[in-house]
This record gives sequence, C-alpha cells and structure tokens, in this order.
Amino acid sequence: MKPFLLLGTRAEDDAADDEYAGFLRYGGLEESQLRRVRLEAAPLAALDLTAYSGIILGGSPFNASDERKSPVQQRVERDLTELVGRVVASDSPFLGACYGVGVLGLVCGGTVDRRYGEAPGAVQISLTDQGRVDPLLAGMPETFHAIVGHKEACAVLPRGAVLLASSPACPTQMFRIGRHVYATQFHPELDADSLEHRLSIYAGHGYCEPEEVAPIVAQARAVDLDHVRTVLRTFVRRYGVI
Repeated sequence: MKPFLLLGTRAEDDAADDEYAGFLRYGGLEESQLRRVRLEAAPLAALDLTAYSGIILGGSPFNASDERKSPVQQRVERDLTELVGRVVASDSPFLGACYGVGVLGLVCGGTVDRRYGEAPGAVQISLTDQGRVDPLLAGMPETFHAIVGHKEACAVLPRGAVLLASSPACPTQMFRIGRHVYATQFHPELDADSLEHRLSIYAGHGYCEPEEVAPIVAQARAVDLDHVRTVLRTFVRRYGVI
C-alpha cells in the first residue's frame, strides 16, 4: 500500500506525537503506512501527490482568521495554500481535520471567521441528507458525538462545496469539495485521553482555563465516541492503494 501522509503544525513535541498516534490508532495504520511532515519545523518540500494514498491535515494552534501571524504561520499558510490548490485541482484524496476546514474553506473561496467557534468538548453532530449517502460516512448513524475545540469555523461554504454534517452551534462540521477532498471541523482522531493530554498543553491559550480541563474531559468520557472513528477507518480503506 502506498503510505498516507500526515501534515502537522504543532510545535510542541508531545502534542504532535499524540496527534500522530491518534491518526495511527483510529486509522488502523502502522507507522510505515503514515508518514509525517511537521510544517512548523521546515518549509514543505515538493510533493508528488501520486506517491501517497491520501493526505491528512491535522489540527493546529494556527487560525486562518488570525489578525497577527508569525513568519512561521505565514510560511505554513503559503505552503498549504499551494498544496491544497493542487489537491483540489486534481481531486486527490484529502482529509483536513479542524484546521483543514479553515485552510480548505479559504483556498476554495469560502468565509472563515470567528462566528461559530466552539469550546473544547464532545458535541452531538448530525449528518445532512448528502452526508447520509456520502461514501466516507457509510455506516455512520444520523447523529453521533465527536470532540471539537476551535476558535474559527467556515461560516459560508465555498461555491460547489457539499455540506455533510452540522450541529446547532456550528453549522459547518464537515464538507466535501469534488469527490475526494474532505474537511471536518471535529477531530476524528481524538479520544477522551488524548483530549485531556491536549488540553493540558493548550489550556490558558484561549481554548479553556486549567480549572476547566477536568469537567470537559469528564463530559467527553460520558458519551460514545466510537462512531466518529469510522471516518478515519473508512478514509484509509477507501483510498489505501496497493
């Protein structure tokens, strides 16, 4: 099988490693099947899209709607804009989790802003009519729980995008461009343990305060997060190329 490629942007090693482990675990992948590039560490080298079964973009401390951006963030955005433009043009398999909504939304002409940010936690998400028949969501129930936590969201979909999942607090939880390019606002790679670890790193950075971590994690442990993992497993099965 051609490997998948995970693009990360987290500067903290423990957060980056835990994210990688989550995509391995719930994608059912070995390390040899999921290569990783940390965009915050160095410029993105030229990629041959045909060398990979698919590309996954993880979450990020960066926000497309940030008013002030460091030189590193600006470089990462330039690299991702060029890459995602190629991905969309070729309709190559792509799954952007959380940060992917902002990147894909802006590259394709949508509106990404702070209207529909969500505090960290597990929320109930509903499939749209189009989501119920989308191949990537095959076997998913009409409603399911997933972990979220984001300052921005896609307020207006790009032209031609297909809305696949929504929630009351954030209308755009998942969408598709073309046939094979997807973005989720929720985190399909996160479970309650990883949420606790991630919040221990990012608490006090605008997502939540340290004293809020325990009740947030307790709420995530109280709901069923099994269904959302189907998204990663299906992505891998659908696009894994021998």
